[in-house]
Amino acid sequence: MHTRQNAVGRYPYRSVFVPFPLVAFSFALITDILYWRTSVLMWQHFSEWLLLGGLVFGALAVLAGIGDALRPNARHYRPGWGETVGYIVVLALAVLNSFVHAGDGWKAVVPGGLILSAITFIAILATLWLSAVRPFSYEWRILHD
Repeated sequence: MHTRQNAVGRYPYRSVFVPFPLVAFSFALITDILYWRTSVLMWQHFSEWLLLGGLVFGALAVLAGIGDALRPNARHYRPGWGETVGYIVVLALAVLNSFVHAGDGWKAVVPGGLILSAITFIAILATLWLSAVRPFSYEWRILHD
């Protein structure tokens, strides 16, 4: 029988950080669309900051994921290969998108940045789908009966 204290020690630390980049990159698509439709420069700056924040938390998630992989008591919480590859692809697309957004004005967002934001969003959806179709087992519970 597992106690709450033992179960908490196995909780995957990466799950604290992973949602932030996914939300930030999704909002970057929204702000890119708003910039494309309004030409208000504020939306481009919001996209840049969202991409930066998402990349910072993405790096923290990668570090936490490495820590989870090295912890023997967290082996039941390790992500599958599909999730891992998907997350790496999302981060790589976001890095590229951040470089594109670093340009000046309209050409930094339309059409290249907008297309990259849309591709990143599609990669996020694919990664979430890969993690959702993974069989539910002990890996998804903190407390075991």
